[in-house]
Amino acid sequence: MQTLQLAEHLIDLEKQLHSTGARHSVEALSCLIADDFIEYGASGDCFGKQEVLKWLPLEQNVEITAFDFQCRLLADDVAQVTYRSVRKLAQASDRYTLRSSIWKKTGRHWQMIFHQGTLSSSF
Repeated sequence: MQTLQLAEHLIDLEKQLHSTGARHSVEALSCLIADDFIEYGASGDCFGKQEVLKWLPLEQNVEITAFDFQCRLLADDVAQVTYRSVRKLAQASDRYTLRSSIWKKTGRHWQMIFHQGTLSSSF
């Protein structure tokens, strides 16, 4: 896969994780997130795949807008995706976050192995 096509593919996978359909599907999440996944959340908490599979499908009334995507190849089978996001919650203020994900090619598929969200002032 060429670099531009790979970047588009990984950004698409990242956006899938923002969609309600994927977020509420344990099967979709299991495909997109590696078993050894680690996240340092904007909340300051650290958690893995099992925690994500437990609470993300229960999440309600969340809308995520993401933009300023960038992708860079770190190795033939490892890439980083960075972007900015605004998380709109039904009963709370918008949350602005700088985000970074590491994706690894496992077999024929790419899976997220690491994600970090850092709170930011409004964009």
